[in-house]
Amino acid sequence: MTTTTYSISRSSTVTRTAVVVGILIVAGLIAAPWWAGRADMRLLSEMFLYLSLACLWNLLAGYAGLVSVGQQAFVGFGGYMLFALAIFAGVSPIVAIPLAGLLGALVAVPVALLIFRLRGAYFAIGTWVIAEVFRLSFAQVSALGGGSGTSLPVAIVRGMASNRSMREATTYWLALGMAVLVLVVIYLLLRARNGLALTAIRDSEVASESFGIDIWRHKFIVYIIAAGLTAMTGALIFLQKLRISPDAAFNVNDWTAFVIFIVVIGGIGTLEGPIIGVIVFFLLRETLSDLGTTYLLILGVVAIVVMLKAPKGLWGTLKERTGLEFFPLSRRVVKNKSEK
Repeated sequence: MTTTTYSISRSSTVTRTAVVVGILIVAGLIAAPWWAGRADMRLLSEMFLYLSLACLWNLLAGYAGLVSVGQQAFVGFGGYMLFALAIFAGVSPIVAIPLAGLLGALVAVPVALLIFRLRGAYFAIGTWVIAEVFRLSFAQVSALGGGSGTSLPVAIVRGMASNRSMREATTYWLALGMAVLVLVVIYLLLRARNGLALTAIRDSEVASESFGIDIWRHKFIVYIIAAGLTAMTGALIFLQKLRISPDAAFNVNDWTAFVIFIVVIGGIGTLEGPIIGVIVFFLLRETLSDLGTTYLLILGVVAIVVMLKAPKGLWGTLKERTGLEFFPLSRRVVKNKSEK
């Protein structure tokens, strides 16, 4: 008698191959200081940091249903905390990065308690208002340059490494490490029971609540995690720039609008989407940035076309048609070999 058994699996040949390729790519990127020029390393660093921001915004909007247009609040907060810790507390900038993330997570607690009272568009507007409050508050701190901002002292910059090449390599590795950390944290979070709950919440909050899922708690946890990691990313951004000001730190265009564009064209609600979105965004930027304001118009047209033709984004549409998945989050029924 022949029987057929089935099992539940997340991995496949494609995902296992993707893991190997991913490790090789990361290894090659780690070695970039030995094969890439300074301009290339700066561009790659910027891509890594935008990827981190995009993945975190995607976690909020694509999985927890928290559409925020004020994540620049934590980008700027993280940057200012790094400067404050380095200048006034004498903390090494490298050590200040995780401390900025911890402070960002702590500040996000009262912020979440406040804005979680809002829903839908009111929540989005509330996050933007919070970001403006942060901007106006730091503009009043004269010790950090007030409205004109401040630069990181030369002595602190030189204390990071023995020479300029080593400093640039260090900030590059930190940016790469930040992107890898964000991807790993989000992947592990979505693989855990919280991930299944978030997927259910995203699909239907009413149905999720009827199954006993604590919607508020899961959203709160995601918001705190995203805020802390966004603050760390912000600290890294302004460590590379070596200068910070309220307008630059809390710029909605740079740290939220472009991030949303990346996620939308890549594919919201997928881990692969932000990676594809970052590549497309930087290809467009490097090719068209000399066109001035026309470049921004082209970005808008691209976003509209993608939303009309591929509402789930480039990767989301590809995944829907082929079932292709590099990060194994979905569960599949696998047919095992028949037994006699």
